[in-house]
Amino acid sequence: MNRDNGFTLLEVLIALAILAIAMAAVARASAQMTDSSHELKLRLLASWVADNHMAEHAAQSVWPDLGVKSGEVEQAGLPLRWEERVTNTPNTAFRRIEIRVYAHDHEDHALAQLVGYLGKGKD
Repeated sequence: MNRDNGFTLLEVLIALAILAIAMAAVARASAQMTDSSHELKLRLLASWVADNHMAEHAAQSVWPDLGVKSGEVEQAGLPLRWEERVTNTPNTAFRRIEIRVYAHDHEDHALAQLVGYLGKGKD
């Protein structure tokens, strides 16, 4: 019998094991990229909610009341919850507005946070 004409069973099994390990690594990397892509989409939509909420303050030209407000909004079919905290600044002509946006089911982790300042304007 000539042993130079092919692979032994052991060589084939080792090659298959190496291939299986490589394919598992590729599958894991692909799954991580999918998770990262979904997280990025959530953060983008949340930042749009925060930007829109801040733009509403600028457009309304209304002096915001001090305190905390919250509400819910849907952005691209995704339910999100926003929280707004209005505080005084050292300059009495300005108020600090901090907006945080959370996923509807994960209210312990803010997807977006935006801080802005609104001037009182002339009386």
